[in-house]
Amino acid sequence: MTCLWGAACRARPGPSVLSVAAAADLRFALDELASEFRGAHRDVDLRIAYGSSGDFFAQIQNQAPFDLFLSADIEYPRRLLRERIGVPDSLFVYAVGRIAVWVPSASMLDPATALESPALRHISIANPQHAPYGRAAEAALRSLGLYDRVGNKLVFGENVSQALEFIQSGAAETGIVALSLVLAPPVRGQGRYWEVPLAAYPKMEQGGVILKDTPAARQFRSWMLSPAGARVLQEYGFSLPG
Repeated sequence: MTCLWGAACRARPGPSVLSVAAAADLRFALDELASEFRGAHRDVDLRIAYGSSGDFFAQIQNQAPFDLFLSADIEYPRRLLRERIGVPDSLFVYAVGRIAVWVPSASMLDPATALESPALRHISIANPQHAPYGRAAEAALRSLGLYDRVGNKLVFGENVSQALEFIQSGAAETGIVALSLVLAPPVRGQGRYWEVPLAAYPKMEQGGVILKDTPAARQFRSWMLSPAGARVLQEYGFSLPG
């Protein structure tokens, strides 16, 4: 850099980094939403990690350096705030999650009746111990009167995205996963799904909390809650809160 007339040289400030921990069910919807956000906020370096909400909850308790947490279960952000982790006025609900039974295109199974097939050997769900979508899947199996028959066939993904990967790879013939994942363009043409009735499992309020109070974090929260954000979430099968 050349300095003229003795003026002090000052490097232009780089973009502010925004680190987001996001539930695995958001992978495709949030990628699209994030692309639009980046186009409108070129001064923000948005970095998103996807995984199990419960795992992120534990990491954040142990001071993981995230700025924003987007959970598949509003209770995790609430618990963080009760522990005085996060910005007190920043809790928000952004969507209501839904689940679906999914089978690959080559399967002879009907997704609406797949879970009752006697030939079924493996059913993939997210781990209920730390994944909200796993808990929803387990609750649905119990509500539909199927758990006692198929409980020994369950295989667990670390998160709902991995549960879908197990079906795609053939490690399981079917499974209960996030509707948002099976509606995503990369997956939509690969299989068929049956949406599990909402009455079969507890309402899945998905929420977030700002962990570090920065302009970028508040901008991204506002973007998710805007009409543009709501449009993207609805396209991927989420219901809006309300």
